[in-house]
Amino acid sequence: MAVAAVCVAVQLALVLPGSGLGWDETVYVSQAGGDTPAAFFSAPRARGTSYLVAPVAALTSSTTALRVYLALLSGAALVGAFRVWRTLLPGRVLVCAGALFATLWPALFYGSMAMPNLWCALGALAATGWVARAVLRGAGRAELLGAGAAVAVVVLMRPADGAWLALPLLLVTAVRPRMFAALAAGLLAGAAPWIVEAFAHYGGPLTRLERAGEIQGGLGWNMAVDDQAKALEGRTLCRPCAIPWRRPGTAVWWLLLPFLAAGGAVAARRAGRGAAILLATGTGLSLAVPYLFLIEYAAPRFLLPAYALLSLPVAECLVRLYARARRPAGRPGRTVAGRWRVVALAAVLAAHLVVQLQVLSRVSASSHSTSADFAAVAAALHRNGIRPPCVISGERAVPIAYYAGCASRQTAGHDGSITPAGLVDAARRVPTAVLVAGGGPRPVYAPSVPPVFLAETRGAGTYSGYLFPPPGSLPVQARPGP
Repeated sequence: MAVAAVCVAVQLALVLPGSGLGWDETVYVSQAGGDTPAAFFSAPRARGTSYLVAPVAALTSSTTALRVYLALLSGAALVGAFRVWRTLLPGRVLVCAGALFATLWPALFYGSMAMPNLWCALGALAATGWVARAVLRGAGRAELLGAGAAVAVVVLMRPADGAWLALPLLLVTAVRPRMFAALAAGLLAGAAPWIVEAFAHYGGPLTRLERAGEIQGGLGWNMAVDDQAKALEGRTLCRPCAIPWRRPGTAVWWLLLPFLAAGGAVAARRAGRGAAILLATGTGLSLAVPYLFLIEYAAPRFLLPAYALLSLPVAECLVRLYARARRPAGRPGRTVAGRWRVVALAAVLAAHLVVQLQVLSRVSASSHSTSADFAAVAAALHRNGIRPPCVISGERAVPIAYYAGCASRQTAGHDGSITPAGLVDAARRVPTAVLVAGGGPRPVYAPSVPPVFLAETRGAGTYSGYLFPPPGSLPVQARPGP
């Protein structure tokens, strides 16, 4: 609880001030009610995050209120997920694992974000803990309900993560019919909204999976290990990831992770906790497979479920190292050397924490700058008569439309939801803008008038807009007020 409280305080101090909703967040939040039209919901997405934010998003459009709600909720979920393991692992191991996971910059950054990955991580941790308890202690009602509910949460948030989570857990429980059935029920319950939507809009789950694969660049053998390592320097999305690796020091802990996890598995086996740690390690590796070897881009948040589970064997290793350093074997005179080993271990962990906070600060500043750009373009659109009800298309139309209170309609790409003719037809009914960034060419369906300068942004340069109708051509009675 103390670890969770500190991490929530860090989020409120470093992430919340000046923050706005990111691109993906605007899609999820717009589905949950409020005054902003729902953005196009593409094939890879799932509704879990929208359900999560609905209690706040339906009542207020305040980003601060949403951030505080999610930060507090994620702190409570962190405590609950690790507490599932309390009967299997010592408290010192769980506290160490919680601190290691919760102080990673992706966990701190996404703790208050309307994104699914942290919730998948905590759900996967809880589900694996319930299964481990059932395998080692017997499957009671709490284990059955807990495992099924946790798997359902993960699938509801990200169906692909839910499938990779369920795979090792179903294999382990294949000879335990009650737990196997509970996991299968949770898998189906969590996937139900996604499946229903697949039949309603895509012609079935297989067609939706095919479309999701296209949007994600195709699923197949793609070595993304180096991309994930490079992204740890502070890139929330590395697509494509053909970039120079300027801060390799930010990935030192990541490169040590396999060795620490292996050492923890050995230490846990000697302490009689090998089965629980082996299940956590195997499930964590299963969740890491698609993001290391099956997609061609990287984002640190993708591996949060793997990090949550691998924090347990790593904590076993560090606790073992601490115990050996504090009580070195051999002559009593070696206690001084033991103290220096403890100091060295503490210094390494402190340096790791400093690096994580530095990256968090840099990522938060970049995120705040991006959301400020979105808000600046939206404000410029309002000044030029593009006010709700309205439609926005073009460069980064999805988040900018959310900030402007408009509907976003793209004529092509991942969020394609309207034809050029349909967009022109919509412009006859409501104010419409087609956005162009960095002096790009005029879309063929945009009006044949000079573009209107909107804003100079840090991320995409100059933003201009082709407006339907252009400023100055509106009838007097239709002009917006000041």
